[in-house]
Amino acid sequence: MSVLDRVNPVTPLAAAVLYSIPMLLTIDVVTAAVALGAWLLVFAAAGIGARTVLRRSWPLLVAAPISALSMLLYAEPGGRIHAQVWLATISDQSIELALAIGLRVLALGVPTLVALVGLDPTRLADGLAQVARLPHRFVLAALAGTRLFGVLGEDWRQIALARRARGLGDTGAVRRALQSAFALLVVALRRGGTLATAMEARGFGGPTRTWARPSTVGRADAALVILAVAVAALAIGVSITAGSFRPVWEGASW
Repeated sequence: MSVLDRVNPVTPLAAAVLYSIPMLLTIDVVTAAVALGAWLLVFAAAGIGARTVLRRSWPLLVAAPISALSMLLYAEPGGRIHAQVWLATISDQSIELALAIGLRVLALGVPTLVALVGLDPTRLADGLAQVARLPHRFVLAALAGTRLFGVLGEDWRQIALARRARGLGDTGAVRRALQSAFALLVVALRRGGTLATAMEARGFGGPTRTWARPSTVGRADAALVILAVAVAALAIGVSITAGSFRPVWEGASW
């Protein structure tokens, strides 16, 4: 069992918010680098391997360089100018800002994705309704939609096969896609109506309800929240000590 399976699914959401708010207030290399390094050490200590981290956060490996590149070329120049081509200018300030943005994307996104990707929807729904006290109708409806989302792919395949068997799927790719999308919408609405009727018949629409799986929080949840706050405080503290702390509202004055 993973370490994250020991905590309530709501806890990573709360920890991500508490960690992200202070991290969003600064845009410097030291803060992001310290935070990212600290999380990698935490993952290693918790037994979360590098393969798991890469599998869950690989989109950031694409997003971070793109964000950094835009800052490198189009950020407000400052200091020594290294290259200039039309609107693109590479300077000392743009290089520093590019590094800060790239690391910031990774520092914010990697721990969030590692914690949230793979959460069981049913456990998350139990936590949102029992711990976060969200309206159970909203939570259960979202859970039902999440569970049925994967069915859409199979429905699309069945619609395509049926249309081809009737001689309607060989020409006009755009027209075929639009007609299939409309058919998929009709199927989804019919299934949604049937599901809503079935859930109401089983008592899902009542003012109060009981839960088959109690959702509680404990020491592991408190430890995760404290850890998230501690990493943010450590990163910002090191940045202030090193004299590199830069609030976002002062970014343009670098």
